[in-house]
Amino acid sequence: MLVDTHTHLDFPEYEQDLREVIERAKAEGVEYILVVGTDLPSSKRSLALSQLYQGLFASLGIHPHEASRVSEGDWQELKGLAREPKVVAVGETGLDYHYNYSTKEDQKVLFRRHIELALESNLPLIIHNREATQDCISILREYATSPLKGVFHCFSGTTETVKAVVNLGFYISFAGPVTFPNAHRLRETVKSVPVERLLMETDSPFLAPQPKRGKRNEPSYIKYLVPVLAQLYGLSEEDISRITSLNAFRLLGLGTNHRKGKVAYAIRNSLYLNITNRCSNSCTFCPRESLPYVKGHYLGLEEEPTPQEIMEGLGDVTRYDEVVFCGYGEPTERLEVVKTVARYLRNKGVRRIRLNTNGQGDLINRRSVSEELRGLIDSVCISLNSQNNEGYKVLCSPSHGDRAYQALLSFTQRAREVFPEVTMTVVDIPGVDIEACRQIASNLGVGFRVRRYNDLG
Repeated sequence: MLVDTHTHLDFPEYEQDLREVIERAKAEGVEYILVVGTDLPSSKRSLALSQLYQGLFASLGIHPHEASRVSEGDWQELKGLAREPKVVAVGETGLDYHYNYSTKEDQKVLFRRHIELALESNLPLIIHNREATQDCISILREYATSPLKGVFHCFSGTTETVKAVVNLGFYISFAGPVTFPNAHRLRETVKSVPVERLLMETDSPFLAPQPKRGKRNEPSYIKYLVPVLAQLYGLSEEDISRITSLNAFRLLGLGTNHRKGKVAYAIRNSLYLNITNRCSNSCTFCPRESLPYVKGHYLGLEEEPTPQEIMEGLGDVTRYDEVVFCGYGEPTERLEVVKTVARYLRNKGVRRIRLNTNGQGDLINRRSVSEELRGLIDSVCISLNSQNNEGYKVLCSPSHGDRAYQALLSFTQRAREVFPEVTMTVVDIPGVDIEACRQIASNLGVGFRVRRYNDLG
């Protein structure tokens, strides 16, 4: 499924063939389309289209170009329309200092009115920002303590702006220019956006992607963004489609949140097995309780699957590069399940089986467990997460207290003698001495990797 989060299908470019445009979008898997208003008449047309066509939704707003010409009557009428059921956002709004068709002061006033409307209506903002980043961010920071949310559409800013936008809790959307051959800087900027804050749009009829450049843009062309974004993030095209669709749901309410816990879930060409949500740690950086999603997959389990249920749901496991025991819990909490399923995978010819663990399996099972996994597991990835016991207790709140940190070090030592590949990892969050952790791994004779904070999977 794909979601086009910004179009202008109410524009005259679509008067002759709008139905065909929508049908082509559906045929390409674009199930939801947001039609964005730019003034009162445009907002009315956007709303009318959303009421006429299934899968279309409306955003109501007055573009900053019109800020000096909008009447109070127009504004009050727009506010009244915001209560309509198929209105899911406010905008586009923001600031545009490139043309200055309206004065900067009038733009700022209108921008704040849109923000207030979004808050009153509990709707997200669709933000247009052109050569006005400092003022745009400054105004949004005035509302930093409010539940304001939204997206910077058709983003073309810097990595520094990305940080500011993400820190404000906003999403960032990219359109056709990301596919242009000379858009090297923009593509580097894309890579600085957390994929959990990424959205896609066409901004139709403008900015057609490279394969259709110079032509009228339309929602079906959003498919051309997917392979480019997949390559930039090192993900599969399916991953990008799934993640951005979930992001569109979380921001705009379009589609479904897919809140059925997955046991087997694919990222890139790896298959992950989520066999439990139980864990002997309660890490400060783990969203298991608050937001149990990884790369668009919901992992909150209502009950733990049996080995039979796991194996029956795997399908053709040989098509994956690896199978990984890793979910929102600690796999060795169910050691016997790991062993049973790993034997099944081995018999099916899986090339590589990995175990992601907090290294406390010996404590959890009250015995040394490495030998029991010999021949079943090819690679073990152990979350070190701190350079010492005190830091570990602060970050991970282990239920085993002071015993946990030493247990993971001891487990790592034994794992090195049993498994072909052993790696220790840390999350790059403040307070963690990365180099000290690297030295611990080196002293133990195992590999080392730094995991990016808030980048699960």
